[in-house]
Amino acid sequence: MAPAERCPVCRQTFFCGRGHVYSRKHQRQLKVALERLLPQVEAARKAVRAAQVERYVPEHERCCWCLCCGCEVKKHLSHGNLTVLHGGLLEHLASPEHKKATNRFWWENKAEFQMKEKFLISPQDYARFKKSMVKSLDSYEEKEDEVIKEMAAQIREVEHSRQEVVQSVLEPQTVPDPEEGSSAPGSWKGTDSQVASTSQQPSYVDLPPAPELDWMETGQPLTFIGHQDTPGIGNIHSGATPPWMVQDEDCSFGNQQIGPSYEEFLKEKEKQKLKKLPPDRVGANFDHNSSTSAGWLPSFGRVWNNGRRWQSRHQFKTEAAARNKQQSHKKKS
Repeated sequence: MAPAERCPVCRQTFFCGRGHVYSRKHQRQLKVALERLLPQVEAARKAVRAAQVERYVPEHERCCWCLCCGCEVKKHLSHGNLTVLHGGLLEHLASPEHKKATNRFWWENKAEFQMKEKFLISPQDYARFKKSMVKSLDSYEEKEDEVIKEMAAQIREVEHSRQEVVQSVLEPQTVPDPEEGSSAPGSWKGTDSQVASTSQQPSYVDLPPAPELDWMETGQPLTFIGHQDTPGIGNIHSGATPPWMVQDEDCSFGNQQIGPSYEEFLKEKEKQKLKKLPPDRVGANFDHNSSTSAGWLPSFGRVWNNGRRWQSRHQFKTEAAARNKQQSHKKKS
């Protein structure tokens, strides 16, 4: 019997010696494993002629499993805040260690010889990739410089507009002098017309003489049009009682209380508590304020140990049926 050997492709132990690698199951598992790695290698081959440079993100730290070397390989090549897509995988595929491991893997597992070249990168292709990577880095830096210049121009524009707004606010505004405005002939004409219009209006109320106020001594061209009081009714400016302080006729006869009393409030509060209890509870309709004698017994049954249980059960069922019948009649009516 052959010694036990472990197959990393099939992930099982076999006892048939070297004949296991020729079995149909091993070849099927080998083909599936190689096809799983082949799309990633083909995507890396496309980046040989046109390398792609992007800004670093945490997703660029992903790794892929190299079936030939039996180890994890970084998929992308990152440095600082820049990442070269598929750079790490191309570097690994072009290394001599990977070439030796691929030859040994193909010899041990008897894989198809035509597929071996698909998993190797020649030194010429890797040198071509380096040149394209340098060009991509230069173009990326140029684009970044243009973006920085555009952002700087936007920042300068915003700062300039902000300074203009601040300067317009801080500039002293010219306010017309009231004395100069009063000496203008147009202002005198306006006041004369106002005085003439007020003198032509009929006076239906005997107005008291106008008091001498301080603002009339300032020399400003102001016109006094008189008090606008309603006859027989005063206001707060003339010293009358405010309307909210005047007592109504309804309230003048007595101190009438507004709103419910404290006792009514307590009764309503007790009713709200009782509404939360079930309506069919024992003693729901009992009046606690009624006077009873010492020999009083409750009018509801089935609370004393009297009679058999089935009698109480049948009585309860008949009462429940009658109650449901009454409720259905009420709903219909």
